[in-house]
Amino acid sequence: MYSYEQEVVEQTENTLHLNIGPSHPATHGTLRVNMEVRGERVIKAGQEIGFLHTGFEKLGEYRTYNQFITLTDRLNYFSPLNNNIGFALAVEELLGIETPRRCKVIETLLCELSRLADHALCVGAMTMDLGAFTAILWTFVEREKLYDVFEAVTGTRLTTSFTRVGGIAFDLPDGFEKRVTAILESMERTIEMLRQSFYKNRIFLDRTEGIGVITKEDVESYGITGPLARASGVPYDIRKYRPYLIYNELEFDVPTYPQGDCLARYKVRLDEMEQSIRIVRQALKLLEPGPISVLDQKHALPDKLSTYQDMESLIHHFKMIMPGAEHGLHTPVTDLYSSTETPNGELGYYLVSDGSSNPWRVRIRPPSFINYRIFGRLMEGAMLADLLAILGSFNVIAGELDR
Repeated sequence: MYSYEQEVVEQTENTLHLNIGPSHPATHGTLRVNMEVRGERVIKAGQEIGFLHTGFEKLGEYRTYNQFITLTDRLNYFSPLNNNIGFALAVEELLGIETPRRCKVIETLLCELSRLADHALCVGAMTMDLGAFTAILWTFVEREKLYDVFEAVTGTRLTTSFTRVGGIAFDLPDGFEKRVTAILESMERTIEMLRQSFYKNRIFLDRTEGIGVITKEDVESYGITGPLARASGVPYDIRKYRPYLIYNELEFDVPTYPQGDCLARYKVRLDEMEQSIRIVRQALKLLEPGPISVLDQKHALPDKLSTYQDMESLIHHFKMIMPGAEHGLHTPVTDLYSSTETPNGELGYYLVSDGSSNPWRVRIRPPSFINYRIFGRLMEGAMLADLLAILGSFNVIAGELDR
């Protein structure tokens, strides 16, 4: 049996230092892995992050709660709606307000559609990194259909900035349900093609089966969440453990696999896409007419059109938007941690309020930042070619890594 520890001792003088990244392809633009290799075998690996220099958390101290929503788009930019909704829920919990039911249903729908778009690109990119190009064309088609829907709902395709504290910016456009139903049907066909193409593909199995194994103990030790944890047999899903929005009313399963390897992470995402389709179909049936924001305009921005016609709405809009100690959204002096289940795992916001219109401190728990810590350890003893399989199965988003 091969032992890389023994090889380190015996062949240290024959190793080569190798940099992977921080450039495309496969390293997602801003990741750098510094490796020590002997031949095709990786002896040591250390990952380096922080090439974006964004400083989201510090920026949050100089922006109002609603202004910070635009920054959440830039965390996981493959599923910005999940970030928008997670932050809005955290502030609403801080204020002790509850949004109308129609708002909750819409946010649930958009969370799951965003999860479908994120997972679709992940599985497609993972197969492309391993040499199979056709699959990413299938998944890109599905993601573009979803982006068209996001554009119709939010007005933009990527940086959505859709939520407001106490509600959402816009109601659903006409034809939303019919459009989404058609996408769900084509998405199901694409998922089945992805299964048929790779579940018995000898090359794909050789590149993923038994590669990059994360154990249950690793999940607990490193605080890993999301598909990586569930692919290692840990059924942790915040939608089940701490339900929010309308998830406690919906029926869905939490797929798990015991193997913990790259193949299991690929499979669990396909299974989760099916569950998201199941959730969306249930949520569509729960859509009822009603308001999309809380009626108390001291906590929620009034409808923009009403500010042109109603004096009271104009006053509230002015009070909420203008800077200064006497204006803005004032939260109680307290702190709070709130989390939601995003495509990569647990996204948490820790907010410290001093009673002003800006948070005194914002701390973010992005899933990619937590999950990526084990990557270097998994690479030790692996083949050089395994880097692409392992990294692709992690779905690391650089916007969530930067501190």
